Amino acid sequence: MSGEPMPVAPESAGGDGPLVVNAALSIPRAELNHRASRAGGPGGQHVNTSSTRIEVTWNVRRSLSLNEEQRALLEQKLSSRLDGEGNVRVVAQDMRSQSQNRERAEARLAELVRKALEVQKKRRATKPSRGAREARLQEKKKHSGKKQQRRAGLDD
Repeated sequence: MSGEPMPVAPESAGGDGPLVVNAALSIPRAELNHRASRAGGPGGQHVNTSSTRIEVTWNVRRSLSLNEEQRALLEQKLSSRLDGEGNVRVVAQDMRSQSQNRERAEARLAELVRKALEVQKKRRATKPSRGAREARLQEKKKHSGKKQQRRAGLDD
């Protein structure tokens, strides 16, 4: 058996329903591509013979589950993680079981997409109050006065 990744059969790829990202978005499992390969790291003979590492890819540009606003937001926020074709890739190899790694990779993908779709509140510019400005200036004068007193003591 070679070290080449092998595709995982769709019927064995995770649950039967869509991958739920949030209340507004679910990714059909048919849009997810799963590939299994040998995991690195410790594990003895098991790691040398089993393809437990799972790589899940999802094409953001061709997905039918996204509207244009979501697609634009994902392409902007995940730009560093997208390849030239618009695929985002998530890998899991922590567990000894292929099915557990598949679940972890899908959960990581869902979390990644969920965080990318969050729209942060716009920051409202604020300025210090008049009392705060005056207090800061008083503190600066006090500090300056201390320094002047020290200098005056050296001249004697």
